[in-house]
Amino acid sequence: MTTIKDIADLAGVSRGTVDRVLNHRGAVSPQTADKIMEIVRALDYRPNKAGTALAAQKKKYKIGVILFSEHNPFFDEVMEGVCAKAAELKDYGITTLTRRVEFDAEAQLLAIEELMAEGIHGLMLAPYNHMRIREKIDELVKRQIPVVTVNTDIDGSRRMAYVGSDYFQGGCIAAGLLALMTEGEIALGIITGSSNVLCHTERVRGLCHTLSASYPRIHVVSVLENHDDEFESYTLTGKLLKKHPDINALFFSAAGVHGGCRAAEESGRRLKIITFDEVPTTLEMLKKGVISATISQQPCRQGARSLDLLFEYLTSGDVPDKNSYFVEHSIKIRENSTPRKGASQNIPDPGLRQ
Repeated sequence: MTTIKDIADLAGVSRGTVDRVLNHRGAVSPQTADKIMEIVRALDYRPNKAGTALAAQKKKYKIGVILFSEHNPFFDEVMEGVCAKAAELKDYGITTLTRRVEFDAEAQLLAIEELMAEGIHGLMLAPYNHMRIREKIDELVKRQIPVVTVNTDIDGSRRMAYVGSDYFQGGCIAAGLLALMTEGEIALGIITGSSNVLCHTERVRGLCHTLSASYPRIHVVSVLENHDDEFESYTLTGKLLKKHPDINALFFSAAGVHGGCRAAEESGRRLKIITFDEVPTTLEMLKKGVISATISQQPCRQGARSLDLLFEYLTSGDVPDKNSYFVEHSIKIRENSTPRKGASQNIPDPGLRQ
């Protein structure tokens, strides 16, 4: 069994230096830290789990969690996974500090600063896709605060791992579903969340790539952003359908599904609609036949696994063995659309807005 002494001897450093690197305390040069972690990975070092638990209780690790708005029911379900895992980690002395912020770079940066001021040792983040967020992630990593991105990723950052779905593949799946469910020439309207959220743009890119390569009979008429807002989605979809009477299919790449589908219902047109996620209001529209199919991505699993990766790294020095952890996509149609127990249902009705 590999010991800290073995690692220290191979690295040519003291056991205290190895301990500081594994437990993220004290100043160690980046070159020395990298050398030690290479040896740790090569020897597949695993500390004693009982000792790890005792050490974690003494160190009182804090893990920060930043997810998008409380008005987004999908992230309510991600938070369920976070809360379930956080309850387990309490026995290890782990404190979880959570923030829910709007789709805004400044709001997210402020939340990160607040958590850093509270002394977090790791961060789980659904990142806004902006250069300043990427730079902030890199700053955290330089301070030896590991970052795991959840549900949506960010290009070019030094985050430790990503947990979520393969969103490009999700778009490809949506294109295949549309092709299976339609015949002849199709005019498609796309309602996405925000171009500053990578998972939204990648789903649209995957869909458009697949349509262009395999299903040229399906034409994209327009792509609009609803910023994951039900009311904005309701208004945008209504205007889109009035402007383009030829549209006979819709693709929602993010939230705002309920508002958009209300507008589709009110138009009186029979449309093929493909969406993402299985929040209760989406399943309601699926059961009514308004939505043709929705693609799920295991939000609770995403939340729990992201927190678990940070815990394992902080307490055991276990570096994730993969860059990305993809959850499996599943397809829901009316016949398998029973809502998951306990899922959030507090969605405002855009048709009742004053």
